[in-house]
Amino acid sequence: MRISIDAMGGDHAPKEIVLGAVKAVQTFPDITIQLYGNEGAIREHLTTNERIEIIHADEEILPTDEPVRAVRRKKNSSMVLAAQAVSDGRADACISAGNTGALMAAGLFVVGRIEGIERPALSPTLPTIDGTGFVLLDVGANADAKPEHLVQYAFMGSAYAEKVRGIAKPRVGLLNIGTEEKKGNELTRQAFLLLKDTNLNFVGNVEARDLLDGVADIVITDGFTGNMVLKTIEGTALGMFTMLKTALMSNLKSKLAAGVLKPEFKQLKNKLDYSEYGGAGLFGLKAPVIKAHGSSDANAIYNAVRQAREMVQNDVSGTIRSMIERP
Repeated sequence: MRISIDAMGGDHAPKEIVLGAVKAVQTFPDITIQLYGNEGAIREHLTTNERIEIIHADEEILPTDEPVRAVRRKKNSSMVLAAQAVSDGRADACISAGNTGALMAAGLFVVGRIEGIERPALSPTLPTIDGTGFVLLDVGANADAKPEHLVQYAFMGSAYAEKVRGIAKPRVGLLNIGTEEKKGNELTRQAFLLLKDTNLNFVGNVEARDLLDGVADIVITDGFTGNMVLKTIEGTALGMFTMLKTALMSNLKSKLAAGVLKPEFKQLKNKLDYSEYGGAGLFGLKAPVIKAHGSSDANAIYNAVRQAREMVQNDVSGTIRSMIERP
């Protein structure tokens, strides 16, 4: 299996990208990784050449670049070349921690959509209190959506939950302002009716306050709402940890207590760590494309590779295609 990685994307590129790739090939003997980017900068951090290829790229897509224009003009950038490798059949999946909009554009224009998919969806797995996590889609690939798009999101999320997360008959919830069937705006009311007529395990409307309780395995919404929910969860988690740290460092007594509880706090932090779940999959494309978090460290990249590997092994794209084609 061959996985292409944009080695120049992300806040800590290329060092953390390279270290994560090295950890991945050491763990998974059935993969080869292609690192796209500045060869000299990549080699500074590369400790092994075993099943790691370097493909030099002269250009780099920056966080400030306009996504579509950058993909069209920077044909020799590390991100576009990584996506092109998938399109040409030289790689089975690609990963980038770079410009989110540009990666979505590269996914659409270079890798291509599955026939019948109207709108691909950006889909991270977020933590829950019990540690199982849930898939949220869409979180920003499309700001607007029609009811039919939400139904396709539900099918794509179900395919991923079944094949990669190993959940039999995953529960699908529709994000809404209340659990009653008639709640919400025109989009959610129409989507509710359509979802009721599918063979999915649709559990009805779910509220944002219940997401971390694991009320559903897949939660679907439009990209505008999903992005706001995602960033609210991230911001709240970071804020709570900051306030907790400030309180525990306020005096000698609390510092001693913090020392005793340090293993428990580390365990809690790991449970809420997004990087343990990999990146956000761009579902609906002909091959797996993974958007790793911009601040990804080596562990996050390693988990993104693990995620991409499992998506290829379990043919998630093929499963989505067959679900959409099914009458």
